Amino acid sequence: MKCINCGTDNKLKDRTANQGQCIKCNHPFAFEPTSMSNVKITDPFFAKAIADISANNTLFFTPKQLLYLLDNRLRAKSFSGFIWVVPFIILSFFTAIHSSFIVPFILSFILILIFLKSSKSSKLNNKARQANARALQILGGIIFVGGILFSIKMNSFAIFVIGVTIGMLSIYLGIRQLGRIRLITQELLFSQTQAKDWLNRWQQINGSILKILPSPNQDNTPATVNPDVTAYSFDRLVVCDSAVIAQLLIANNFHFENNCAILSITGYPQSIFDTTMQMLRRNPDLKVYAVHDCNPRGIGLVHNLTTNANWFLNSEIMIIDIGLTPRQIIATKRGIFIQSSPESAQAAKQLPEEVRQSLSAEELAWLESGKFVELESCTPQRIIKVLQKGITGSLNLESDDSSLLLVGDTGNDMYIVQSFG
Repeated sequence: MKCINCGTDNKLKDRTANQGQCIKCNHPFAFEPTSMSNVKITDPFFAKAIADISANNTLFFTPKQLLYLLDNRLRAKSFSGFIWVVPFIILSFFTAIHSSFIVPFILSFILILIFLKSSKSSKLNNKARQANARALQILGGIIFVGGILFSIKMNSFAIFVIGVTIGMLSIYLGIRQLGRIRLITQELLFSQTQAKDWLNRWQQINGSILKILPSPNQDNTPATVNPDVTAYSFDRLVVCDSAVIAQLLIANNFHFENNCAILSITGYPQSIFDTTMQMLRRNPDLKVYAVHDCNPRGIGLVHNLTTNANWFLNSEIMIIDIGLTPRQIIATKRGIFIQSSPESAQAAKQLPEEVRQSLSAEELAWLESGKFVELESCTPQRIIKVLQKGITGSLNLESDDSSLLLVGDTGNDMYIVQSFG
């Protein structure tokens, strides 16, 4: 493992002999992968994750965003069925010649079950699951062709039928799994407690991570705002379903760069919330952009904005739902960390009728199955990019290539972004 301080490569015996420190510069290692159980990480691996999630120390990020990034990269090293295909061919060939044709077919069933289980595994990422689904297809092709060739050689119709049947079954299962992989739920490889311990250990040794955000400060003391400033308003407002995402956008100066106000539905930041809302209500042409998790609470954000007197009840403002929405998750071809819980399924069944009517049958079924996606599973770059694209798209709503879709039949103009990056 290379030292992140001087770049010296330290073997295990070197790290052990030097009490977990670099043999050249004596910089302590934060992690010892050989002593870790369920997942193994190294100092260079952790350092690169921090650099990537912060876009080389230019963007603030949340601890949970780092957790999701680490989880995704650790999954990339997971099991792939391709490694078993070549040994299967060699073993099948020799057993068929020197022993029995039954053995290759037994091995085939075993491998099909292994690949099928791995293509459904919640512990693998989409890339690894796809690899196992494709391994099913390749294995099926080998069994199909091999069964025909051996049946001709042995002049056996039984071998032909068995080989073709098993081969076609494996190919079919591979094709079916490839079509389902995007919507399979996942489980984190490690807990948030473990991730917190890793962060604490890293910062004890390497100093504070400058771009990692603390929990949002719930300061209820009203801030003093210059009267000249409050005389103006904003053309745009971004409303988040959590203070965490609102803090993330504010910390990355999204409000300055895009000339908009940023608030959370929970009232963050409390110190300027009331003043900001007073300024916003002065602008009849205000556009509101909703950003939220893809779960029942998040899906209800737009409904909350239009029915809550503290927000925009009886107002005709334009609202653009940036996401995340089930429509976006179902349509996406990118890997998204989909989770599931009984609590989410129960909450979905209790959604207001107005919200349920705005969703398709497929979206409702997706939510009621308990599936959900957290916005923090996306990197800061991706969230900012999609939000900027949504703002730009709202400026050209009449364009044929607009990424926004008009929905609903309320008094408000309500749009949704069709793709989340």
